[in-house]
Amino acid sequence: MFVTALQSSGSSTATTSLAAVRPSVSTDRLLADLVPPRHFASARFATYRANPDHPSQAATLARLEEVAAEIAAPAPTGIRALLGRRRQVPSVYMDGGFGVGKTHLLTSLAHAVTEAVGPGAAAYGTFVEYTNLVGALGFLPTVEALATRRLVCIDEFELDDPGDTVLMSRLLRELADRGVALAATSNTLPDALGEGRFAAEDFLREIQALAARFEVLRVDGEDYRHRSVVTDAAPLPVEVVREAVASRPGAVLDDFEDLLAHLATVHPSRYGALLDGVELVGLTGVRPVTRQEVALRLVVLVDRLYDRDVPVLLAGGAQGPRELFSEEMLRGGYRKKYYRALSRLGALAQTGRDLLER
Repeated sequence: MFVTALQSSGSSTATTSLAAVRPSVSTDRLLADLVPPRHFASARFATYRANPDHPSQAATLARLEEVAAEIAAPAPTGIRALLGRRRQVPSVYMDGGFGVGKTHLLTSLAHAVTEAVGPGAAAYGTFVEYTNLVGALGFLPTVEALATRRLVCIDEFELDDPGDTVLMSRLLRELADRGVALAATSNTLPDALGEGRFAAEDFLREIQALAARFEVLRVDGEDYRHRSVVTDAAPLPVEVVREAVASRPGAVLDDFEDLLAHLATVHPSRYGALLDGVELVGLTGVRPVTRQEVALRLVVLVDRLYDRDVPVLLAGGAQGPRELFSEEMLRGGYRKKYYRALSRLGALAQTGRDLLER
């Protein structure tokens, strides 16, 4: 069971604030939600536009089409089955910068396998969603649940938490041993292009063991969202944001500080349910975030907003291309998350501005 984002707990009265929502999510829903997000519902290999200036994009597209066919191929039968010949299970890993289409390609792979094999053939989620699933179900039940899939896709594979990295490495090894195909993506920072994604010194031993499972596919290119970086544009007037929220069904309005405080009381696995029924988010008092734990919760919320294509309207004092997160954060161990959040929040903010012009 879960409480929708437009309904406060214990009441049928619609709310206009995310901070008023106390979502509760069942484990069945956690499993059911492991599908490509709404933002990529129509993503297919045929709709991916490879940039001719970056040949690696077309090469990756072609390889993933082959991988989809391999995963969807029937299991060995007859003599091959009697001889114990197992299906060759592909595992691919896409590495590249922000906004080069890796998630489009990953969701296209999930859609292709599902359409070829049938519903439930592919599981799709972010790294954080899988770690949350393990926390909710336990490790072995998670393995059993995911082992029924032909393909497990992990978007935004993260290496900034040693415990989570070990957990996911073990989970993926268990699944691969059971014949489940794997596909993953991660981001390379703009100033680190050309470095191998599995070169992080802190996790070298664990990462090397995991890397052996994957065929690494490089996806070069520029961030197609660069024109919509969230802090490039001046914040909107508070009155404009309030009026826009008041005039649109499914819109919510929150003070930035209040929302950040509320996120601390909601488990990140429930942030998706927090947005059920929400069509627009207005935030006032947007300011630079100075505490790491607060910033990380904000990143998770931005990811869920982006997954669901929920536009945002921002009013506040954060200005300049990097001011939402401190320079220290953008140089630290979680910098990939912060750069991703800036890119995604910028795209959602631009969508919100576009709504105001209609």
